[in-house]
Amino acid sequence: MTDDMNINHISKIAAELQLTIIQVSATASLLDDGSTVPFITRYRKEATGSLDEVIVTAIRDRLSQLRDLDKRRESILNALEERGQLTVELKEKICAAETLTDLEDIYLPYRPKRRTRATIAREKGLEPLAELLFKQENFDPEDAANDFIDPEKGVETIGDALDGARDIIAELVNEDLNARERIRNVYSSKGMFQSKVNSGMEDAGAKYRDYFDWEEPVTSVPSHRILAMRRAENEGIVRLRITVPEEESLNILDTLFIKSTYPASQQVSLAIRDGYKRLLAPSMETEIRLTLKKRADEEAIKVFADNIRQLLLASPLGGKNILAVDPGFRTGCKVCCLNRHGTLLHNDVIYPFMSEKAREDAASKVASLCKRFNIEAIAVGNGTAGRETEAFIRAIDLPGAVPVIMVNESGASIYSASEAAREELPDLDATVRGTVSIGRRLMDPLAELVKIDPKSIGVGQYQHDVDQGLLKQKLDDVVVSCVNNVGVEVNTASKQLLTYVSGLGPVIAQNIVDYRNEHGQFGSRKEFKKVKRFGEKAFEQAAGFLRISGGENPLDASAVHPESYHVVETMAKNLNCSVKDLLTDEKLRARIEISDYVDDKTGIPTLNDILEELEKPGRDPRSKFELFSFADDITNIEDLKPGMKIPGIVTNITAFGVFVDVGVHQDGLVHISQLADRYVKNPADIVKVHQKVMVTVLEVDIARKRISLSMKTNMPEPGQKQ
Repeated sequence: MTDDMNINHISKIAAELQLTIIQVSATASLLDDGSTVPFITRYRKEATGSLDEVIVTAIRDRLSQLRDLDKRRESILNALEERGQLTVELKEKICAAETLTDLEDIYLPYRPKRRTRATIAREKGLEPLAELLFKQENFDPEDAANDFIDPEKGVETIGDALDGARDIIAELVNEDLNARERIRNVYSSKGMFQSKVNSGMEDAGAKYRDYFDWEEPVTSVPSHRILAMRRAENEGIVRLRITVPEEESLNILDTLFIKSTYPASQQVSLAIRDGYKRLLAPSMETEIRLTLKKRADEEAIKVFADNIRQLLLASPLGGKNILAVDPGFRTGCKVCCLNRHGTLLHNDVIYPFMSEKAREDAASKVASLCKRFNIEAIAVGNGTAGRETEAFIRAIDLPGAVPVIMVNESGASIYSASEAAREELPDLDATVRGTVSIGRRLMDPLAELVKIDPKSIGVGQYQHDVDQGLLKQKLDDVVVSCVNNVGVEVNTASKQLLTYVSGLGPVIAQNIVDYRNEHGQFGSRKEFKKVKRFGEKAFEQAAGFLRISGGENPLDASAVHPESYHVVETMAKNLNCSVKDLLTDEKLRARIEISDYVDDKTGIPTLNDILEELEKPGRDPRSKFELFSFADDITNIEDLKPGMKIPGIVTNITAFGVFVDVGVHQDGLVHISQLADRYVKNPADIVKVHQKVMVTVLEVDIARKRISLSMKTNMPEPGQKQ
């Protein structure tokens, strides 16, 4: 962190995020040293001033952005140097550019071009005429142009000469820094997004009918509409434009470039208008479209990432003996019995919807399996026949009070056909693997959902339209954050779950599984170092997030990092007790004076974290599981009537509202205007994915399978105006 440019980066980021230079510098050094975001935020609080994941991630991303800008700056400087175009003044401008847009604007006049109208005019020797006209002094342009007639170069008339000179001026106007910035501001502040249906595409693009004749300011168009219109454009349904008041733009350019009222100025004015329509306006339209797309992508990805976080951190039922059911009408219901570790013990098929006899046999089989395997909960997938299967199982006289729980099965079929599923359950049919996944999702959503691509979970919108690189990075960040926030039981975790642990990755994760298979369960965190490629750096980054329940050292089941074990051992020694006593005796912990244990490596933030862990070792930050049931008499969309108040589960959050599963195989939409009695700007401020809610049915369109819902508390009776 010693060179001037990096010091500039640190200062800039500190100012932007309102942090101290020390905080940003320490975070940047840790990141450059290979530390992960979860490790820095959990175990290096003294260095960063207790910065959270959001801020550390922001520092990481901004550093990357600034370094990419520097790479582009260096590339441009080298190119100009090689071509002999680099002057001291130009170098100063390039080094002072603070954004990629500024940098590219400066470079534009020097960028190698394909043959343009201006370059052709220069080849014809018309640049001196263009320079003369641009000065706009008192002379006759036609007389001046006459001197440049040269049939051998293709300049046969005065008109040819003036046309070529204006082409050169038009390009100069387009490449002028001030002109580009001023017109860019017009597009940013007064641009209008316009969408028009292409002739003959009305029927094919019926779902986009809202955008057949649409206009909206670029300053207010929301991200979901930008992405929807772009998708419609890509499918050939509509054509998109961003327009601005042309006269205002031309007046700006006239003010910048028109210097007199002489005839030469008329030629410049013509060049300005040609340059604006042919070069500058299309360039600015493309640029603002890309800017709006980037903004829309970022907003959509943020919503997607927030939804994924909430889904991954959904309440786990925990280790229970589970009967998992993948519903089906004609093909029957797949049934799997899992033990408390998620191991498959038995699988079968029942046919409750084939005949009365088959229904009785199915009920008998379910009751028998519940008794045989001491089933503690039944997980039913929420796909086709889900509600019917749930009702069938609830009607069975089961031993004990076994809860029947609907489980969101989005992505289960993708998992069942994946390489991960084939590795875990190699000798089983894909349908059985999917059923096992449904049961495991109930036990621990996080451990199971990390096995599939987050895009397959079904809580995003326009995920295939946004920047795929950025989407992957943000979703990976979320998964890593969730996994490390919860912690991982190393002796039972899958390779996929271990992959997301700080400092590991797929290779070491596989090596851990291989070691476990060969040597049995880990007895202590120290044993990690025996795993192939699990070196000191990986140990530092990962050890605190890997748990060993029932191991040699009770601290191995906690989030206390091995580097701090000596602190806890000193606490125990000073209190004349064991570490285990500290974990179980609240009175002993109350006698600890943490200021006595501060040293140059361990400060108050870390000591507070250690005390919290001693109180609840390896605590799970996820909320406690709550049972939920849909309305018994509502199983199909035809059962819904306006005015009904029914329970539901939030399945997806978007910028314009919330989708809620009410148990009829078709999610309903609570528009943002119906989320609360007050104004709501961001739906995520009101609800979370997987939250249980009560909704009122507003409208049901059976033909289009659309359900409108409300979460307002003061709803009118059906037929009354709101």
